[in-house]
Amino acid sequence: MKIIKSLLAGASIALVASITQAATSGNTLASVDPEADRLALQSFFQKRFPQVPLDDYVNGIYSLDAGSREQWEEIEEFPPYEFDVEEGEVLFNTPFANGKSYADCFANEGVGIRQNFPRWDESQGKVVTLESAINQCREANGEKKLGWKKGKIAQISAYMAYTSRDNVFDVQISNDGAKAAYLDGKQSFYTRRGQLNMSCANCHVAGSNVLIRADLPGPALGHVTHFPVFRSKWGNLGTLQRRYAGCQSNVRGVSQKAQGEKLSNLEFFQTYMSNGLVVNGPGARK
Repeated sequence: MKIIKSLLAGASIALVASITQAATSGNTLASVDPEADRLALQSFFQKRFPQVPLDDYVNGIYSLDAGSREQWEEIEEFPPYEFDVEEGEVLFNTPFANGKSYADCFANEGVGIRQNFPRWDESQGKVVTLESAINQCREANGEKKLGWKKGKIAQISAYMAYTSRDNVFDVQISNDGAKAAYLDGKQSFYTRRGQLNMSCANCHVAGSNVLIRADLPGPALGHVTHFPVFRSKWGNLGTLQRRYAGCQSNVRGVSQKAQGEKLSNLEFFQTYMSNGLVVNGPGARK
């Protein structure tokens, strides 16, 4: 209960409720308007933090809190993910047993394409994230899947993100299947979970830059741009869906399956919200 009171100290319960109701009430497939949602989220943060340039939201909490930013900039002088990017490049370019490589599976040979993921794949009838595309590439070439949350898959993803830095996110929602996935992800974002009865929006919309114990939650706008991340808490590199699992555990809920439909749709929704911002992954966070 103390955590919830701390979170809501700078953002009233009424505000949290009104944001959630506006975002989820009356939503049907026919009423889905991703672009209106994206602009509304931008407007919310620009009104709440008028001093922050829109393009700086790719830096998460470091766009809002000067003290945290100063520490982060010092860390970025010698990025803790640097060796992971190098190892990811080696892994990406190492041929499979059949002689092919990851470059054979992706547009532009896998270079500079991070901004196009996650994407709706009509033939599969589901959202495909970059990590799921990496493992699909492996399986198509007779290789075993990698673990979803850390290790080699995070390193490969980090390298691919690094080659895409400054490219603008451009997630497309062009048919009913994509709209349904987006709507499901949106509902997940605003749905309360766990014993603490909290949603993603509690922390990262109304509660952004409001202390929870010693932590300041970052804003939902730009939230996905810097993944994979090297977290000091982890001591290594991890994927976005690893972070989702940690958040769901923190609210004393049951973590959903990595790369399952629910978390992939959540990633789809969140990434669309960052359309127009640039890729700046991999990143470093606390």
